[in-house]
Amino acid sequence: MASRTRAAAALGTVLVVGAAGVGTVVWSNAHQGHTARASAPVAVRTATVTRTDLSDSRTLPGTLGFGRPHVLKGTGQGIVTQVPEPGARAVRGEALYRVDDRPVPVFFGDTPFFRTLAKTGVHGHDVSVLAANLRALGYDTGAAVRPRVPAEGEEFTPALAAALKRWQHDTGQDDTGTVVPGRAVVLPGPVRVDTPEAQPGDPADAELLSYTSAAKSVTVPVEATEAGTVKKGTPARITLPDGRTIRGAVTAVGRAVHGDAGPDGADQTGRPATLDVTVVPDRASDVRGLDAAAVQVRFDTTTRKGVLAVPVSALLALKEGGYALQRPDGDLIAVTTGMFAGGMVEVSGQGVAEGSKVVTAG
Repeated sequence: MASRTRAAAALGTVLVVGAAGVGTVVWSNAHQGHTARASAPVAVRTATVTRTDLSDSRTLPGTLGFGRPHVLKGTGQGIVTQVPEPGARAVRGEALYRVDDRPVPVFFGDTPFFRTLAKTGVHGHDVSVLAANLRALGYDTGAAVRPRVPAEGEEFTPALAAALKRWQHDTGQDDTGTVVPGRAVVLPGPVRVDTPEAQPGDPADAELLSYTSAAKSVTVPVEATEAGTVKKGTPARITLPDGRTIRGAVTAVGRAVHGDAGPDGADQTGRPATLDVTVVPDRASDVRGLDAAAVQVRFDTTTRKGVLAVPVSALLALKEGGYALQRPDGDLIAVTTGMFAGGMVEVSGQGVAEGSKVVTAG
């Protein structure tokens, strides 16, 4: 009895905080000159202090698909004679479409063939793309020769030209050992054809097709003012139309803002401006049967593992500041709060133990 009285007197007046911040009950000293203690209600609800993981999460709508399409514009001269079907995949070293009835093969890289490569001794990033792809296709290009400034790219060497000629011969092309713009196309990777834009008979320097990523992903518009809380690598859970929940992770956060953002972060229609966040499922097989679907994505932006937690409704807000928990016998325990998530709050302090019971308002 003496210890409970001292604990209550030390903590003084408290306020019982409900989960929604309503129904506050005031505890106060009833008699002047007497030691005060908070007495437990006759019938109380209790909760157990548990050790658990807490995550600060948000759930947003997203769209499963192949991402935003990009347009491929042709180069060089000639007439388009064949275009790929929607859904066709770009394969390194294989033809994607035909110009003047010649196959136009695909290389992967970040620099297009913007000039004719015929004379050895020149260097550049287009040469690096050519060399990297021929090596990936199994051709011996000789030792890579780079200029004194490596950022300027590789050199078009006689050995590289010979490897190019062998590849052209093996694939039924004119084995000239040269590269001409428009006779090969450089794409960022093994993409998927979304929509053919050109028709046979169109000029080769027109818009030929639109393409997307070959891998399925979820595009989630996130308010531009809140996108900073979602970073590359952030784990996510994707809820599919059939109710299944699968794991994924953020692979990219867009930089292009959609909507004309004003000072308050909203566009002219009053809707918040957004950035596209790309989430890729951990296992492609989980979405094999879907090409497009509306989904829900939960981001766990902050996680606290193995912490002691109680329902928020168990907190007592002290009038002089801070929080406490109340035991069923009426004793109070001063606590420090941490993360709030999902109706639970992280608590710590002397006397807070896993498995102990505390009074809760709901």
